[in-house]
Amino acid sequence: MAQQYNPRDITWLGFNARVLQEAKDETVPLPLRIRFLGIFSNNLDEFFRVRVAGLKRAMDFKTKIIQESFYEAPSKILEKINKIVITQQEDFDKTWREIQKEMGKQNVFIKDSKNLTVAQKDFVVRYFDEEVESNVIPILLHDNVPMPYMRDKSLYIGIAMRRKEWKYESKFAMIEVPTRTNSRFVILPTEDKSEKNVMLLEDVIIYNLPHIFSYFGYDEFEANCFKVTKDAEFDLDNDIKTTLADKIEKGIKSRRKGKPTRFVFDKEMDKALLEFLIKKLNLSKKDSIIPGQKIHNFRHFMDFPDVFKAYEKPVERTQFTHPAFAQKERVTDVIVQNDVLLTFPYHNYVPVIDLLREAAMDPHVKSIQITAYRLSSSSKIVNALVNAVRNGKEVTVMLELRARFDEEANLEWKEKLELEGVKVLVGIPNKKVHAKLCVIKKRVNNKTIQYGFISTGNFNEKTARIYGDSLLMTANRSIMADINKVFNVLRKPKEDPMPVLKTCKSLLVCPQFMRDKIIWHIDKEIEEAKAGRKAEMIIKVNSLSDKILINKMYDAANAGVDIKMIVRGIYCAVNQKDFKKKIRAISIVDEYLEHARIMYFYNKGKEDFYLSSADWMARNLDFRIEAATPILQKDLKKQLKDMLDIQLSDNVKARILDKNIRNEYVKNEDGKPIRSQIEIYHYLKNL
Repeated sequence: MAQQYNPRDITWLGFNARVLQEAKDETVPLPLRIRFLGIFSNNLDEFFRVRVAGLKRAMDFKTKIIQESFYEAPSKILEKINKIVITQQEDFDKTWREIQKEMGKQNVFIKDSKNLTVAQKDFVVRYFDEEVESNVIPILLHDNVPMPYMRDKSLYIGIAMRRKEWKYESKFAMIEVPTRTNSRFVILPTEDKSEKNVMLLEDVIIYNLPHIFSYFGYDEFEANCFKVTKDAEFDLDNDIKTTLADKIEKGIKSRRKGKPTRFVFDKEMDKALLEFLIKKLNLSKKDSIIPGQKIHNFRHFMDFPDVFKAYEKPVERTQFTHPAFAQKERVTDVIVQNDVLLTFPYHNYVPVIDLLREAAMDPHVKSIQITAYRLSSSSKIVNALVNAVRNGKEVTVMLELRARFDEEANLEWKEKLELEGVKVLVGIPNKKVHAKLCVIKKRVNNKTIQYGFISTGNFNEKTARIYGDSLLMTANRSIMADINKVFNVLRKPKEDPMPVLKTCKSLLVCPQFMRDKIIWHIDKEIEEAKAGRKAEMIIKVNSLSDKILINKMYDAANAGVDIKMIVRGIYCAVNQKDFKKKIRAISIVDEYLEHARIMYFYNKGKEDFYLSSADWMARNLDFRIEAATPILQKDLKKQLKDMLDIQLSDNVKARILDKNIRNEYVKNEDGKPIRSQIEIYHYLKNL
């Protein structure tokens, strides 16, 4: 029987459907429901910028290898994507209508240019004149003039203009909505103080169109919004005389020329204008041309203004200090004695920053080495590292310039860090550095002491408030020695990293070596299952698409290994009829983004645990520098196992993934869904 797999992009759309389901859930607070609509929209934008763009490129290569890498022909996947996205868009629009009804019950209303009071009309004219007009650049559109450059992720107003004496003729224009300089949301004055009126920036502009185009004497205006999503990938040239930073900078500029991958428009748009735009953008029926409702670029709704009746934030949505640090003055003193496992966003991120601050001031500390992938815009991590340099420490930062959509920010960080005297490494050719590592070295009484941390997520104090991640703080000598080996490899980008990385004794590292060790662990569970003994593995990742590991899981399921998985997004495995024991896989979507990667293998009762930066995808395992650390202390193993059991229990708001990507709630006895995050909060609080 041939092995079966789910196409990764179709399963990703299943994940985004679960995000949309959170917006539909009436038990979720109204501001969060609106935020989930914004997350859904932002996710879909990036999906079209990257994945759909990749599928369209793959269509140009009609080889068997390309088809196998996608598990299905790219053209067929694109057809399925278009059908699913259109259906999801209809579901999205219905959800937004329902949410607006709920907003009305709280006296919150979104106004457009047609339903303003006299006082509001005066306000909108004045607001446009004082705050908006200088940022508005109207562009007239003509058949014989090329389409102007359009920004990806920007929102545009398409305008059909007429004079009353014209019977059929229209003139067309477009305006970019200036959300880079003005808020998307304008709070309008109201006579009733209990009522809140919000107007979108595009409607402010539409109301003022007669003023904007007064020079031309048009009497009628028909205006509707649209947006274009472009291919966001860029190729790095092979010029050995050009630095990686220069190549990245050139690549960022080349994104301007990316081909459109999606055109989304208000379905009420003037038909002639719609045909004109489709023609000018060189779109065809094969492209993703998606009709929608009036509002687009919903990603801004992640920051919808706080206009709702106050609701008390549940205690389980607040961070707390890990008890290991509660009565201690110095984080360092705790770490050199015992390992500490931090679980975000429940635990406060402050100890991580404090550890670096202490190292910056400690006269015995000689060096700090750390990786950086996505940093906070006002990074306290960077501040601590800069202070360390100023205090005479040797600081090395491995800064990944190719972190998608953070390339420009990381180029700026590179310049700032180097100006402060930080040694900045920029990685290995053709391999992203995605490992989350830090090692601090100090000398006390002629003795070297090393300590640091290793994480499943980025060293970013802002995302640590909303991403579910785990971070191990440790002084384990073997782990620190392996982290040093990784940095030694990063210092020599022209050399083959494999010989050094394969000598790691504690860390599982990529490329390739991590997969080999995972297979070794699975084979041990298979041996136990075949011998009739307990065999179990629990895997928590964001994505599962690596065919080699999926096939090994199939072998394990066939042998009777108990396999449980928590997979947030892409899930390419399929339960097949001949499995002795079915794979159980769930996907949890909630206010916090599930981001941790955790591996558990029963191993005859020894219970091997790893925290990892890598998803089970070929790109991570073969083309990135990744690292997974073992958890060695018994109390920390129990902590992780209990948390996984909580998330896998039947009273978690989770959705089962089967071969048809059907998803169903698992509910508790009284039929109301509950959130595993609440249970985890109380578990950690009571440790």
